[in-house]
Amino acid sequence: MDLKETDILGEQIANHWYYRSKAAAVAKLLGPVGPTAILDVGAGSGFFSRYLLERTEATQAWCLDTGYPADFDSQASGKPIRFRRSIDSCAADLVLLMDVLEHVEDDTGLLVDSVRKVPPGARILVSVPAFQFLWSGHDEFLEHKRRYTLRRLERTMERAGLTVERGCYFFGFVFPLAMATRLAGKWPGSAQDTRQSQLKQHGHLANRILSLICRAELPVLPFNRLAGLTVFCLARRP
Repeated sequence: MDLKETDILGEQIANHWYYRSKAAAVAKLLGPVGPTAILDVGAGSGFFSRYLLERTEATQAWCLDTGYPADFDSQASGKPIRFRRSIDSCAADLVLLMDVLEHVEDDTGLLVDSVRKVPPGARILVSVPAFQFLWSGHDEFLEHKRRYTLRRLERTMERAGLTVERGCYFFGFVFPLAMATRLAGKWPGSAQDTRQSQLKQHGHLANRILSLICRAELPVLPFNRLAGLTVFCLARRP
């Protein structure tokens, strides 16, 4: 989760349709057996860890991000969250890398290093932006290195020694509109041709409508290997 987007949304991040919908997709993919402890790599504000701590039986989380000015501790629903610039290991059975791999040159290496910090059998859930043809000034603003197809992400997970259990696209129901907007924005001089984030605060009605559209997609989420704005992959450390 990018700290630049946290700065844009501020305290409204928990109400933004994009993050609310992505968090619901995370819960859907993890299924009824929730984690007991979480390692959130590139965690930013720790939004996804907080979401899971508040809604599952998970008892604690480690949020890892080199962007933190210093180590500190917090809580969610009375459960500890430890924000750290680095750690050697932890007893987490779920590793999250939410929109992280696209920021580094060696995505496989980051996966390997992250997985080494947790015990065998831990699950790893990764999300990345989808499709290189959707590249825009938004990606440049966030300092992305690439966008992914589902198969590319799965191969990356496999190269890191992980056993892929499930992969899918999300935000498929809003994909046609987003694709049209991104492609139109590739014209020189257009608003999206500049280095700026396309993530913006919305009013209550817009947030509500977009949230409902994405909620309607959740039942078919695990089966969507066709298209979307985000790629998810769930794997396990052997």
